Amino acid sequence: MVMTTNTNTAATTGTTTTGTTTTGAVTPAGTGGSAGGRPGRIDFAKAAPKVFRALVGFDAAAREGLDPALVELIQIRASHLNHCAYCLHMHTNDARKAGESEDRLHMVAVWREARHFFTPKEQAALALTEAVTRVADAGVPDDVYAEAAAHFDDAELGHVLALILTINTWNRVALSTAKVAGTDERR
Repeated sequence: MVMTTNTNTAATTGTTTTGTTTTGAVTPAGTGGSAGGRPGRIDFAKAAPKVFRALVGFDAAAREGLDPALVELIQIRASHLNHCAYCLHMHTNDARKAGESEDRLHMVAVWREARHFFTPKEQAALALTEAVTRVADAGVPDDVYAEAAAHFDDAELGHVLALILTINTWNRVALSTAKVAGTDERR
């Protein structure tokens, strides 16, 4: 949810990153409050600033060393599955700005039927994203994990898993705080 290509994802006073600073506090990079959510819902960053900063740090660490295009594909697919319009809007826009083609963006939701749009490595990451996002349905099948492990070394696979975990968390923050698609507060 908080992804931008090649930058960190929230601002704190005195730090140059993506996001904004207001009144010396961390401004949400798309998380809660009436500015981009329904009135009456909390601003997650203000309500739990230590948790928010920890999540931002986890998110930034997760994406280190990963191809920015792959990062966006993972975040887009998880956001599809979680029905998070806020994050889907944000990450498809980020992907476009990073040079992703419209054809590939349109095919992410149906990637299994449009495999020729994606590399085998991307397909393995998308399958793992689906399995981890839907972990309650059937766990993470051995064949899905093995395919991902065949395309990523241990460090990369650890980062891919961490990224999947962070986007699932950001999706849940956005959905719980009723974020509205198109109200990206990072800008």
